[in-house]
Amino acid sequence: MNKIVIAALLSTTLLSGCQVVSVKNQALKVSIANERDSILSRKKLSEASLNVLSMTGREANICAEKPEECVSALKQIPQIQDEQLLSTASELYLAKAIELENSSSCKISILNSKRSEEQQKIHQANYEQCLDQQLHMLDQSIRYSYAYMFKTKRAPQDRIFDNRQVQIRDFYNQAIAKLVSSYALRYKHDELQQQIRVGNSIYDIDFDYFPQLKQQKIQQLMSTYNLNFSGLRSITRRDGFGSEFLVVLPENPNDDLSKSKYIIDPLKYDYPAGKNPNIHQARYLAATITAEPHSANSIEDILNQPHFKLKAYDPYKYESAQIAHKQYPLAANFSAPYGLWLAQNNLGKSAYLSLIDREERLSMPHLYLLEPYNPNKKVIVLIHGLASSPEAWIRLTNDIMGDPVLRENFQVWQVFYSTNMPILESRFQIYALLQQGFNQVSPSTAAKKDAVVIGHSMGGILARLLVSDSDLTQPAMQMLKNRSLERFKSDPLLQARLRLKPITNFNRAIFLAAPHKGTEFADRWFTLAARKIIRLPTAFLSAFADALQQHEVDLKNLTKEIGHGVIQNGPSDLSKNSKFTQLTENILPVKGFKYHSIIGNNTDSTEHQLMNDDVVHYNSAHLDGAVSEKIIKGGHSIQQTPEAVLELRRILRLHLQDLGLYKP
Repeated sequence: MNKIVIAALLSTTLLSGCQVVSVKNQALKVSIANERDSILSRKKLSEASLNVLSMTGREANICAEKPEECVSALKQIPQIQDEQLLSTASELYLAKAIELENSSSCKISILNSKRSEEQQKIHQANYEQCLDQQLHMLDQSIRYSYAYMFKTKRAPQDRIFDNRQVQIRDFYNQAIAKLVSSYALRYKHDELQQQIRVGNSIYDIDFDYFPQLKQQKIQQLMSTYNLNFSGLRSITRRDGFGSEFLVVLPENPNDDLSKSKYIIDPLKYDYPAGKNPNIHQARYLAATITAEPHSANSIEDILNQPHFKLKAYDPYKYESAQIAHKQYPLAANFSAPYGLWLAQNNLGKSAYLSLIDREERLSMPHLYLLEPYNPNKKVIVLIHGLASSPEAWIRLTNDIMGDPVLRENFQVWQVFYSTNMPILESRFQIYALLQQGFNQVSPSTAAKKDAVVIGHSMGGILARLLVSDSDLTQPAMQMLKNRSLERFKSDPLLQARLRLKPITNFNRAIFLAAPHKGTEFADRWFTLAARKIIRLPTAFLSAFADALQQHEVDLKNLTKEIGHGVIQNGPSDLSKNSKFTQLTENILPVKGFKYHSIIGNNTDSTEHQLMNDDVVHYNSAHLDGAVSEKIIKGGHSIQQTPEAVLELRRILRLHLQDLGLYKP
């Protein structure tokens, strides 16, 4: 009996010792990570690739080090399906490219300049060789990725829910991004070349789907995947096929704000080439790039034929592209161009300098188009407030780009102006600028009419006066109280500033926290102190003086009147007691014009007499006749709040509804 028990125990022990599979619970995130992670998110290959490589009997790290040997070995195993071979090869080559990218050989050491000339030459040669190897690996990854997606027995739509297909699409997109970036490091051209050569492979760059870039010098073509913008709360992207890029065009000398000459009569000024240089076409452009073989009759063609095309698409115009005879959605990053424009131009700093610095940093207003001009899209014009810049509209602009309906139907123009200028002068200059901007638009296009102007704070006042019809000449002359200046009232330059005419391209306006009837905030002791520091721009005064001298106007008397508060800087004009406010507070947009008010309330009161946003009282921001009025809890910078952005989006969709362009 004892012998039987002992035998049974031994048998159990031996059997349990042979057990190789056991079960345990693991966290869901681990399971998902094992299924979805790849060389792009961790330092090892995906589980799918590791499973395929296990059939070769080789260690994964050896295959990652020598991908070509392993791919050749995989081709000799008949049990491996075409999808398995192509997808694994794509990841192997990309893994090697990433390894090379992170290696010291593919980097120029900061200590290299300290080495001897001979050592520098050796290091440079090793660096170029490393980049050549990296480019070769990326070229192979693109080819195998493309072959997997479009030349296997199953079409992309047959595996639409396969995680593996998403991985391979990402390998393809990243390989293109890294190919272009590494080529730029390898061959330091001042401008983008029309062709990229990698060994025997030739990638021709095709701009047929981005005609604006044809015959256009391109300063830089940069991948957006590694760009991070701290000031943007969200990045607006569109997922899909193709690699996300940012195109940087050469800098225009006119982009230097400090060099812009003050022009007293911009509507009649003879500009070089007949165009106002202060109207800036988009310089930072979103682009999507795909890589496609010239000939793709077979997998062998894709893998071995040298000629490929890098097709650049304008993602604003093309939401999809025809690849292998079928339409597929295109990827895009809409926030990156806007973010880089803001980051590199530092407009916020220019705004503050222009306010306090009489040595003018910003004399004339500027108009910036944020995307390539599209004749089929309505225009939104954004006008910022005091001591501000286009940076004030970050959230709204980004949301417009992120809303498919708004992005499809609107294009954004940003006005940037010096806020220390008299408001009537700013109004006249911006009026001229926008008139010239719309004059460049063909009369038969959608962009010519039904535009929307949006203004915050001082920008709201300007927006109201840009869509109003009123003659201020007589009341302004009465305020001067100087008979010697009476003859000046018929002068065309003065009349242009005092006879307000609406810009007929607009048919809707939105005013945010606008002190239409002035603000007490401008008269507080600390604000008064600041107003003494803020002076009228030298460029403006000099140009105005030159113009007046031609008319023999008594400059001494005029200067005296300036001292009496008739002609003041922008912050002083905002006072509820200013001459400007007296002249303009009762002016409303032209009859029948649609306008909306968004007003901040930073108090706990619901009584109109008590509500304010810490700067502007409700009674000053309110306008009779508005289509809608939205009161939002918050301070003066309400344009940055989610509630205001949602209200703006609602109004803009309403605008499209009224035009018959959108049905909710």
